[in-house]
Amino acid sequence: MTVERIGPPTVAGEREMLRAFLDYHRATLEWKCEGLSDEDLRRRSMPPSTLSLLGLVRHMAEVERTWFRRVIGKEDVPLVWSGEGDYQAAYDATGATRAEAFAAWREEVEHSRRIEREAESLDVTAYQPRWEQEVSLRLVMLHLIHEYARHNGHADFLREGVDGTVGA
Repeated sequence: MTVERIGPPTVAGEREMLRAFLDYHRATLEWKCEGLSDEDLRRRSMPPSTLSLLGLVRHMAEVERTWFRRVIGKEDVPLVWSGEGDYQAAYDATGATRAEAFAAWREEVEHSRRIEREAESLDVTAYQPRWEQEVSLRLVMLHLIHEYARHNGHADFLREGVDGTVGA
């Protein structure tokens, strides 16, 4: 399977532009993992870090779930990999598989897309308990773009360490 990574438009409305950049970064993470075995995806960057490509996918599933479902959607759902709310737990991909990590991530991405599409506007707000303040859907989308961009930089180095593949 080849990941379809469509570049964002150069001219568009705000919501369309945010959607496109977020989807571009989602596809970039998936692209960085393409063609690797479970073992390769679990390969850690360097001790004592547990950072791996598969750990990044798991972490981003938690991020999607938290910001879109738990905050904007106001759903009472636990984190995927931690009943105690430990966001670091997802990074440890020991024993994890591509199938389970990507299934969870794709499911959360679809929930996020649905919540965003159904929102009346980017000005919709919800309470973010960790920050103890209201946040807008606009901020959530920008935050996710930032989060993916930062972790895609990590993914560049991780992928290069696995098989020498570079570029994004």
